[in-house]
Amino acid sequence: MDVRLDKWLQVARMFKTRSQATRACTLSRVKVNGLDAKPHKSLAVGDRIEIERADDWTQVLEVRELRDKPVRKDLAAGLYEDLSPPRPELTAVERLMKAPPVRRERGRGRPTKKDRREMERWRDG
Repeated sequence: MDVRLDKWLQVARMFKTRSQATRACTLSRVKVNGLDAKPHKSLAVGDRIEIERADDWTQVLEVRELRDKPVRKDLAAGLYEDLSPPRPELTAVERLMKAPPVRRERGRGRPTKKDRREMERWRDG
């Protein structure tokens, strides 16, 4: 049975959509058996897939079963064996850098001193 890499990545729930999986493959963020893989690459049982994620973390999977049709979440986890190292912990500074900036409604103008104190309490607390 031939299964395309991008289809399998979506069925195994590594990416929410097939187009996201295709984009990751075209950007060389997905490797199969140590080589850059294009979205149309055919997978086989036992292949080792490496997916580059954010925070300099690589998710490593070994293909256990081939499927090209969507399956339930509990069955999707059985399609692969996760060989990934643990995800690195973020420092306090890195967490703050990833936090979205404080948004204000359009037209509200510059925040008052009271508003700024509330935003700081919300952000720090």
